[in-house]
Amino acid sequence: MTPRQRVLAALGHREPDRVPFDLGSTKVTGIHRIAYARLRLALGLPERPPEIFDPTQQTAVVHPDLLEALRVDTRGLASGNPAAWELRFAEDDRYSYYTDPWGLPRRMPKEEGRYYDLCGHPLSGATSPEDVRRYPWPDPADPARFAGLRERAQAARDTGCAVILGGICAGLTEMSLWLRGFENFFTDLASDRPLAEAMLDLILETKVRYWERALAEVGDLVDIIQEADDLAMQQSLLMSPKVYRELIKPRQAVLFAHIKKQAPVFTFFHSCGSVVGIIPDLIEVGVDILNPVQVSAAGMDTHALKRDFGRDIVFWGGGVDTQRVLPRGTPREVRDEVRRRLDDLAPGGGFVFNSVHNIQADVPPENILAMWQTVQAYRG
Repeated sequence: MTPRQRVLAALGHREPDRVPFDLGSTKVTGIHRIAYARLRLALGLPERPPEIFDPTQQTAVVHPDLLEALRVDTRGLASGNPAAWELRFAEDDRYSYYTDPWGLPRRMPKEEGRYYDLCGHPLSGATSPEDVRRYPWPDPADPARFAGLRERAQAARDTGCAVILGGICAGLTEMSLWLRGFENFFTDLASDRPLAEAMLDLILETKVRYWERALAEVGDLVDIIQEADDLAMQQSLLMSPKVYRELIKPRQAVLFAHIKKQAPVFTFFHSCGSVVGIIPDLIEVGVDILNPVQVSAAGMDTHALKRDFGRDIVFWGGGVDTQRVLPRGTPREVRDEVRRRLDDLAPGGGFVFNSVHNIQADVPPENILAMWQTVQAYRG
C-alpha cells in the first residue's frame, strides 16, 4: 500500500497492511521544538535551525528527511496569514509577546518558556451582541491566506501521502472563551444567551467562509480537513450536555454539512478531555475522525471506545499517554502502553496512530523511538 492508500483504508474501517502513522500534519499531532531537535539528533539527522509550525504551542515544522525516516503516512497543509497581519514579537524583562490575527495577546516567559499563553481577552468588556459584531473580525477569504496554497497542496499530494488541511482557528467554544474570557463566556452561557450566541454565530460564519474558499482552492487535492473545539476536561465536559446540545451541536452540524458540500473530505475533529458522553452527538453532526483520544481522561478507555463506537468513527491518536507514560515512563513502559493501545484500537481498521496530543518538550528521544518502533513492528 502507498501511505495514502494505507490511511484511506483505515478511514474506511478496513485493516491496512500496517497501522498508519502521523507526526506533524496538524497543530494537534505535532512535536515541540525542543523534543524535535533532540529527536533529529537521536536519528543522526543534520541539525537545522528551528522552524516553528505553531507559535503558540511552539511546535516544530517536521522536515521531509525526518518524515521519510519515520515513514510518516500523512502530510499537513495550512493556509497563510491575512495580508493586514504580520507576526511581530516584543519583549520586556520577563516575557516575550505577540498578538495573533484575532487580536489575542500572548506571552511566554523568557526564562525556560515553553509556550505562549493567553494574557488578555479583547472582548471581555462586551455587553451586547452589537459590541461583538463591531469587533474587527479577521477576513477568512483574504486572498493572502491562499497564495501558493494550491502549489503546496499538489506537492503534498505528490509525496503519495494522505493530505490534511488545517482550519482558520480553534473551535466555536474555544474562540469564544479566548475572546470573551473564560469566566465571562461561561456566565454568558448561563445568563446572557444573546451575547453567547452572537459570539458563536460570528465564529461559525468565519469558519464557513474560510472552508468555502479553501476547498474551492484545493478540495480536489486534500483527503481530510482538521477542525477542533476543546469541549471537555479531565473528568467531564466543560458545560452540561444540555447546553452543548442547545448551543454548540447545532452549529457544528451546520459547519460539517457545509464542509462536506464543498468537497468529498473526511472531517477530523480534535477535542481533549472526557468527551465520551457526546461521541454519539459528534457522529451525528458529521465527525468522521476523533482526536486526540485522551486515554487519561474519565471514560476514555480505548477498549470500550472501540467496542462502542469503532464502527462509526475513526480514532486518530490515543496511541500513548502524553501526560505520564511518554514523558516519564521507561522505554519498556512506553512499548507496553503502545502495544495495549494498538491491540484495543487497530483491529478492523478505523485507527491512525498518534500520541495523545503533541509530543511535549520534556519527552526523551528514546521514548519517542520506542513508541515508533513498536508501531512499526505491530502486526496484530
